[in-house]
Amino acid sequence: MSLKAFFAQNVQAEVVEEVIVSERFKDEQGKPIKWKLKTLTEQENETIRKSATRYTKGKNGARQQEINQEEYAAKLVVASIVYPDLQNSDLQASYKVMGADNLIKSMLLSGEYANLLIKVQELNGFDQDVDQMADEVKN
Repeated sequence: MSLKAFFAQNVQAEVVEEVIVSERFKDEQGKPIKWKLKTLTEQENETIRKSATRYTKGKNGARQQEINQEEYAAKLVVASIVYPDLQNSDLQASYKVMGADNLIKSMLLSGEYANLLIKVQELNGFDQDVDQMADEVKN
């Protein structure tokens, strides 16, 4: 069996998908604006996960790692958003916040944010059940 399909040049690169995150952001014609979300590599995910990880002393002085799930999710969302540019200082200033993670939480209602997080997780393959994937491979 050939390994050709696994070579970098033959693999689909980053996927960018357009989604309507909120009906509240409209263009000049009054239509909801589509946001652009991209997939992340495992290297990018690992960097995000590490940045949301804290180490504490556990029993007998053993070091334990704790991932702050809210921080991890927020950073995952921010890293996946291509458009709008959450790093834009004018956009941040309009919401009177600093930082992309604060901006996204100020821009969206809680339900919109939750739906966006679900979409980001789906786009990055976190919604796929291992058993389901195994069944698909068998068929």
